[in-house]
Amino acid sequence: MALPPDSHRLQPDHLPTPFSAAQIRDGCPAGRFIVLREEEPGAPTTYRQIRFIQADADGATQAFTPTDADGMPIGPSVERRSTWLELQGHASQPVDRTTCEETTIDVAWGTEPCWRYVVRGQDGETRLWFAQRLPGMPVVVESWEHGRLSGRSEMVASSTAESG
Repeated sequence: MALPPDSHRLQPDHLPTPFSAAQIRDGCPAGRFIVLREEEPGAPTTYRQIRFIQADADGATQAFTPTDADGMPIGPSVERRSTWLELQGHASQPVDRTTCEETTIDVAWGTEPCWRYVVRGQDGETRLWFAQRLPGMPVVVESWEHGRLSGRSEMVASSTAESG
């Protein structure tokens, strides 16, 4: 496999994004359901469900719901609409501060071939793993500050209406 194609580049001074807006649209139909486990040192683990409740040619409406470990809501759902291009833009990173490489990562359901983007900041870096077969958001995001892990979000479930 190769790095993402140059056609995914949204800005001349940014790296190509892992997926095009069209690939994200095709990979995130109404009914797509994602569960994230979010961890910060010294804080309780939290969970967040993301459900694509409506999708069309231009974008999607997603419902974000905080839950406990068993999936029971612990707060209100918030709905937000985004265009597919906006969702693609979340992965657009400056070339002078970002590297991208192919690798694999172990996630809840197995090992995934992915692209790992490392975005360097003044006090640390953000590491994003995008599973090559799951267009959309990264399956793992880690924030590092001063050489220490300061936060981690991992996709622990992902399904579409078709896959159950």
